[in-house]
This record gives sequence, C-alpha cells and structure tokens, in this order.
Amino acid sequence: MPDAIRIAVIDSGVHPDHPHIDAARLLPGFAVARDGAVRDGDSIDALGHGTAVTAAIQEQAPDSLCLPIRVFHDGLRASARALVSAIDRAVAARVDIINLSLGTMNPAHAAAFAAAAARARAAGIRIVAAREADGQPCWPGRLDGVLGVTLDWDCPRDACVERDGIIHASGHPRPIPGVPQQRNLFGVSFAVANASGIIAREMADQAMANPATRSTIQKAPIAPTA
Repeated sequence: MPDAIRIAVIDSGVHPDHPHIDAARLLPGFAVARDGAVRDGDSIDALGHGTAVTAAIQEQAPDSLCLPIRVFHDGLRASARALVSAIDRAVAARVDIINLSLGTMNPAHAAAFAAAAARARAAGIRIVAAREADGQPCWPGRLDGVLGVTLDWDCPRDACVERDGIIHASGHPRPIPGVPQQRNLFGVSFAVANASGIIAREMADQAMANPATRSTIQKAPIAPTA
C-alpha cells in the first residue's frame, strides 16, 4: 500500500483539539521565527487561521498526514526569511505538498522564493500557493513551477480546475454546522487549502491505482469569451 501523502501547512500552526482536526493525522510540527530560526514542537495555533486551513485540507484528503509549520505568531504576517526557512524545512521533512495559504505582494522577495521553490521542485515537491489576493499578484504563487491558486466561487468545494496553468478552487472552508456560509471564514486561503487537499487525494488515488501515474487536477476546457 502506498505511503500517505504528506502535506506541510505553513501557516499559524494548528490546534489539535479542534473538532474539525484529526489529531492522529498530524505530524510533529514546529515554529519558524522572523529570523528563520526553528523551534521544534511549537506549533499550537493561537490565531485560528492555520487550524481552519488544516481542517479544509483534512476534509478533502482525510488519509493524508499534515505537518504544521507555524510562521504566523502575533498576527497573519511573517517575514520572507521565515517563509523561505519554512519551505526549506518542509523539503527536508520530505513532504509531498507544501500548502501556502498566504503570499506577499512585494515583488522584491520573488527571487528568494524562486530559489526556495526550485529546491522544492528538485525534490519532487509541489508548492500550492495563493496566486493573487484582492486582485493583487502574490508571490510565490505567481512563480513558474508553483501551483498558483485563484478564487472561483462557481467551483464546487470538492473539485478544482486548471485553466492556462492556473488552479481555480472554491474559497469556502469546511462548513460549521448551524453557521451560515457567509458568516464563516472564506477567501483565497481556503481556495489554496481546498486545492492542496484535492491534489493530495488525487495523488493518493492514482498511486493506489498505478504508482507510475501522478495525475493532479482536472483539466477543463477554457470557456469561449464573448
């Protein structure tokens, strides 16, 4: 039987006691400080974002293993050095997918991210990241070799579609019983998480059926423009 797909979730960590989290499918995580220093075992989420992202991934790919890497500490912000260090540590951990439900709009960091993405690609690891946020381009999601994700509210939560090299996915997270969808968290962060989970699920399905096949996402025809 193929090994479980391993997904690094670079975010605010995860709270293992949350009812949407399968703690048995979490790998021992760690935190990365702004200067890139790593603290093992320090991955408890105090912000909620990483827990919601991980819950969406686990819903889509319940057999996967998630590695929480905490780069958000006091708020949803992190340094480029911390993100590069987190990507490199995920590569060293030999994950299959790196989920980045985040990005920077500052193109000055593109070269550092491109180098980290190249190291991941050389190790056979897929990086799934936000391609844009609020209409603004984001890095590393804009880079060649990174699976950039954009919001598509018409896409069902259990599927994602590639058009022209861009992944389109739903921006809704795992629903909360009794809470209207519009009052729950939403946005490109969860489009990335949904895409990572779907890709992981399809990788696992393909590996089970044929270990030589590594299909990732559904190809869809491009709708004609008016």
